[in-house]
Amino acid sequence: MTPDTTPDTTPDTIRAIDVARTDGSPLWVEAVPTPAGLEVWWDEPRPHEAGRRCVVRRTPDGRRHDVLPPGWNARNRVIEYGGRSWRPLPGGGLVFTHWGDQRLHRLDPGGEPVPLTPEGPSRYADLCLPPGRQEVWAVREIEDVRDLVAVPLDGGPVRVLVRAHRFLMNPRLSPDGRHVAWIGWDHPNMPWDGTELCVAPLDSPGERRVIAGGPAESVVQAEWRDDGSLYAVTDATGWWNVHHVTLDGRRRNLAPLPMEFGDAPWKLGGTWFAVAGSRLVTVYGTADGKRLGVLDPDTGELTDLGGPATHWYGTVSAADGVAVGVAASPYTPAQVTAVRLDDGEHTVVSASKPLPDRSLLPVPEPAVIEGVHVHLYAQDASTRPYVLFVHGGPTSSRPPVLDLEVAYFTSRGLGVAVVNYGGSTGYGRAYRERLRHQWGVVDVEDCAKVARGLVALGRADAARIAVRGGSAGGWTTVAALVHTDVFACGVAHYAITDPESWAAETHDFESRYLDGLIGPLPAARDRYTERSPLLHAAQASGPCLMFHGLEDAIVDVAQAERFTAELTKHGKECTLHTFPGEQHGWRREETIVAVLEAELAFYDRVFGGFA
Repeated sequence: MTPDTTPDTTPDTIRAIDVARTDGSPLWVEAVPTPAGLEVWWDEPRPHEAGRRCVVRRTPDGRRHDVLPPGWNARNRVIEYGGRSWRPLPGGGLVFTHWGDQRLHRLDPGGEPVPLTPEGPSRYADLCLPPGRQEVWAVREIEDVRDLVAVPLDGGPVRVLVRAHRFLMNPRLSPDGRHVAWIGWDHPNMPWDGTELCVAPLDSPGERRVIAGGPAESVVQAEWRDDGSLYAVTDATGWWNVHHVTLDGRRRNLAPLPMEFGDAPWKLGGTWFAVAGSRLVTVYGTADGKRLGVLDPDTGELTDLGGPATHWYGTVSAADGVAVGVAASPYTPAQVTAVRLDDGEHTVVSASKPLPDRSLLPVPEPAVIEGVHVHLYAQDASTRPYVLFVHGGPTSSRPPVLDLEVAYFTSRGLGVAVVNYGGSTGYGRAYRERLRHQWGVVDVEDCAKVARGLVALGRADAARIAVRGGSAGGWTTVAALVHTDVFACGVAHYAITDPESWAAETHDFESRYLDGLIGPLPAARDRYTERSPLLHAAQASGPCLMFHGLEDAIVDVAQAERFTAELTKHGKECTLHTFPGEQHGWRREETIVAVLEAELAFYDRVFGGFA
């Protein structure tokens, strides 16, 4: 079905194609010392190339090179969200996972990719090159079984290093080459609920010791020190802080602050800090702004590296006195940025993207409305129709940075409120825990509070407020539409619409997620029934527009189909658009354009214009 659209070619508005061409963020940056100087590597999205991710290399002379040939895609499907998908090899080579076959491949300069792993059901992620060994370590997933494995770089047999937990990440070899460290967890925990930081002799991994973490403590990253102890990001104090952890379990919080030095690991391989000699380069802050700084482990002194960026993402690396990461601000997209540690000089090393005139870019206005963190975007404070953006996860957040998806709507006179509802990351564990057993209640109530608060402030037209979101944000969208009377309409991207059937249909990683969000089945079935948007579709306060990818392995398209049918049965308006070749989220330029234009046309019709 081709979505209905409304023209968006007015010179003083942002076009959908503008959004598509700046969509997505670089990932997995790495600083690589070479005899000629420092190289910087990263991967970046290519919506115009069927949504592939291409590994890019910037050489010391400042030139950028695509490392992956056309048609190759550095992605993987481990836990369906994927993880660290490549590592640079000495001499300019690359080891990577390819989306098309999920195998590990090696690419030498001037050659073609050669598979290192056999065909079959295996997937690989969170790649690590252990020093002094001619192999790559990775998390291998075969259906619902995950191991840490070693893959020889010459293509020899795959060797299992560790069998320990249902889920694993962060494989690291100790400086003396004798021990392996990793982070693991089991159902029903998610990695932001409770994980274990383990260490074991490399030749006897069954003799593992748990040196940090537990059922109610989340460790999300660990790196070895030269003395054989580790640095680890754990939320034992209620905030993800960096600790020094000894092998007998003693720990010291290096900077005990009400700030996050980590985040929810939806992808395996996040690096919120990097060892830089005797210091640590680290990302820290809250969901309202994350900075890059240098932490002295001995004194606890945290020095901000300055610069105009207001948000740094969870991928940093350091070498030769330089830190590299991904940074953004309200006026700049996510860019790979290098920072000299001695003087704080910043250099953007990734290619620039064409941006609309700055006058079209809204400035985020942070606010707290009845205890709910929100970022407001509008041309001015006058009363107008509003759209509430609800992030996915739900254990996630949306930072206040340049977002042309937001600007696409604000440039046409709509107001946008980005809601970091209770359960969001970036504000400490207590704020995350507001959603425990309350999913479909707290998130919905928080959105309703924000909507009513905007009306009370004279910012929003009470009759013209929409709610929209994707994945878990799509769930909150349809739940708010059927369980409140606040919203004139809803737009749900790849949404969960019935929690009990979703728990039975979804992939292993999230199959027990709802134990913590709603409650374990069958004991909590009444809550599932009470909160299900599907079972209460007759109460919808307005029309719904739905979008879904036909290759979505996280939320099956049947969730949207059943909800659409149920709304229609009760005389409610609901339209579903599906997209072949798309998974959980939009990656192709043509999809992004079609979705945005259809969504704009929907608001225009429901609101009767935006004036």
